[in-house]
Amino acid sequence: MNMGKWAALPLAVVLALSPAFAGGPRGFSQSAGVESADQVQKVQDCIRALDEMMKESDKSIPVGLIRDCAGIAILPDVIKAGFVVGGRFGRGVVLIRTKNGWSDPVFIDIKGGSVGWQAGVQSADVILVFRTPRSVENITKGKFTLGADIGIAAGPLGRTAEASTDTQLKAEILSYSRSRGLYAGLSFQGSSIQDDPKANGQFYGGTMSAPDVFEGKVARRPEIARKLIDEIVKFTK
Repeated sequence: MNMGKWAALPLAVVLALSPAFAGGPRGFSQSAGVESADQVQKVQDCIRALDEMMKESDKSIPVGLIRDCAGIAILPDVIKAGFVVGGRFGRGVVLIRTKNGWSDPVFIDIKGGSVGWQAGVQSADVILVFRTPRSVENITKGKFTLGADIGIAAGPLGRTAEASTDTQLKAEILSYSRSRGLYAGLSFQGSSIQDDPKANGQFYGGTMSAPDVFEGKVARRPEIARKLIDEIVKFTK
């Protein structure tokens, strides 16, 4: 193609046809933008799930639990795995409390578990409240099992409610779940949680471990991460 023909084409077409731009800039993956958008959408879903679970004062997570907790995991749209009786799979984020306030979110997966999935429930928003520093230490190890490595129980409902049963008082993680706007009361015994380094890298840029994110050693901080933190803070004022 001669220069006259190049000049007659729109700039966008020239860039697309030019060898210098074919496949995108050097070192850039065309899928990276799409994958990053997936992580942004997941955080937006987390904000939605938290807002919906907290807006009903008589069925919300107690404000005092969030105010005093060591960490919080938000997993929107955890789905029932059809090939495993009672199994589940979901993705979300976890944030921990640091001396400077809430950390940036770390992306996590939840898998498995063979009991407690109620009939008719296909998906649910899940929030896990980590009550102790020891409970959040498990996150930095990469993977742990609820009910085996750490105790978990369904949490009390109501803005001013408190853990009262022996099971709730002993559990280091309290769980909350909602399906189609209703409290689902799912059991998470036997479910495993692990961090998702790939998702963290796509969201923040570069290789990011859970401890790196918790310590603020991120290459970039997307604005949506701040919005999620602000949403958590809003419910504890």
